[in-house]
Amino acid sequence: MNDEKKMDIPTAEQFKKELDRRRYKQKYIRTLLNTIGAVIVAAAAFVLISAFVFPVIKVTGNSMAPTLKKEQVVLCSSCSDIKKGDIIAFYHNKKILIKRVIAESGDTVEIDENGIVSVNGQTLNESYALLSANGECDISFPYKVPDSRYFVMGDDRSASVDSRSSEVGCIAEENIIGKISRIILPLSDSGSLGGEK
Repeated sequence: MNDEKKMDIPTAEQFKKELDRRRYKQKYIRTLLNTIGAVIVAAAAFVLISAFVFPVIKVTGNSMAPTLKKEQVVLCSSCSDIKKGDIIAFYHNKKILIKRVIAESGDTVEIDENGIVSVNGQTLNESYALLSANGECDISFPYKVPDSRYFVMGDDRSASVDSRSSEVGCIAEENIIGKISRIILPLSDSGSLGGEK
């Protein structure tokens, strides 16, 4: 009987090992919870920054080729001081579209039968455009851009549905998310985008 009781009582070494195991487990759980908390805070900060300061947008179509390609991820910056040649992201029919600003409010746009674009009588040097084409166009030229709006076009003129179509029209300032400032993914394509005039 006494021998059985002796076997139930742990030795000092067993007690120390069990105590060390429990301390390690508590430390591991505490570290895990701290790590999860830090990840949640970082993710929340990223979401807030992405939504309100520097929106991150995935390119879903080919209308901005060759400048932007499908599946690239781009970063937007402030939408103040938008100029001709800037690439902007904007809301249209609950979707986000990305196009290039061709003309600003008060400008007169002309596109000839070959797709050559002129603004205020000056032919644009559009080295960024994949090719000159009329694309989907149902508006009459010359076309005067209304107040507080922007005339936008995709760089792939044959594939882009843009301000040449009354379906999209000119973009109101309040619908603009921001200027596309850089490609961030894939890393092989990453880099800043400058507005081309």
